Amino acid sequence: MTHDDYMKVALSVAEATVGQTSPNPSVGAVVVKNRKILGIGSHLEPGKEHAEVHALKQAGSSAEGADIYVTLEPCSHYGKTPPCADLIIEHKLRKVYVACLDPNPAVAGKGVEKLRQAGIEVEVGLQETRATELNSKFFHFIQSKRPYVTLKVAMTLDGKTATSTGDSRWITSEKARIDVHKQRHIHDAILVGVNTVLKDNPHLTTRLPQGGKNPIRVILDTHLKIQEHAFVLNDDAPTKIICGSNPDIESFKLKHPNVQVIQLTTDDITTEDVLDILGEQGIQSLYVEGGSTVHATFIERRLFNECHWYIAPKLLGGADAISAVGGKSPTFMKEAALLEFTSVEQLGQDIKLIVRPNKEGE
Repeated sequence: MTHDDYMKVALSVAEATVGQTSPNPSVGAVVVKNRKILGIGSHLEPGKEHAEVHALKQAGSSAEGADIYVTLEPCSHYGKTPPCADLIIEHKLRKVYVACLDPNPAVAGKGVEKLRQAGIEVEVGLQETRATELNSKFFHFIQSKRPYVTLKVAMTLDGKTATSTGDSRWITSEKARIDVHKQRHIHDAILVGVNTVLKDNPHLTTRLPQGGKNPIRVILDTHLKIQEHAFVLNDDAPTKIICGSNPDIESFKLKHPNVQVIQLTTDDITTEDVLDILGEQGIQSLYVEGGSTVHATFIERRLFNECHWYIAPKLLGGADAISAVGGKSPTFMKEAALLEFTSVEQLGQDIKLIVRPNKEGE
């Protein structure tokens, strides 16, 4: 096996934990000596031992003089766990291969420097692109203090998400819907407008064959008009409601003590306010399921990082059918949001497109 191969093993075990380590990044580590893997580890959940700890425990005393391949720079500070850089030094490893540096100011090159000062050779950049992609949500949050935003739409080939009567079940196939639940599992929170709750009364939970982690449900409800029997108010998954300044939230909270109501000082709930509030609450990734008005606000303000478009081989037609994105269109084509395709995948009979803003084009 090559150096790349060992780092790919570390990346694979890290990728298996995406969605369960937040607010920490997903990290994998592999200890190798004389072309033999002595230990493999990944960070499994926040507050628990880091990947390097698991890998070095497996390696035991044989770790001395070995190399370690880590997908993210080893930490050098005391948090809920001791510094991994210190542990590597204690085990007298020969060399550390780091896929990418940690943008967290508490680490940010300090782990690598600590290792080098201890006489341990460090090489940075092995499989860096894949490692950066692995923790793109974590990196974005650390750098912007706002959650990474993924817009999700399920639509017909002609861009419709529902008929003129609002009927939308089901546009896409079961395979596409299962993929949506996988995305819910790996995002910290899911967001919809209150009209989606009033119309569909969704659960907005993760329903996978083997279970999964429920995202925090965020409902935008300026006038707090959500129905009393709404599932999002009456089941066990966590819910936050962001409302304007006018509603009487005290009586509402008495009826629904497990729901967090965040009341703004204005009735103008801006997308920037929402992202700032969620960022302050430590939400690193946000899955926006709409509807069309909500999507429009994120797109108009260019406040999204990724789009997941599920396209079914169906045609509705009709100007009165509901479109994927509402709002008012710009006057000129040059004002359109510029994107780039990053993935095309067939799920059953449907197609899933992943696109991201084209920073160079803008």
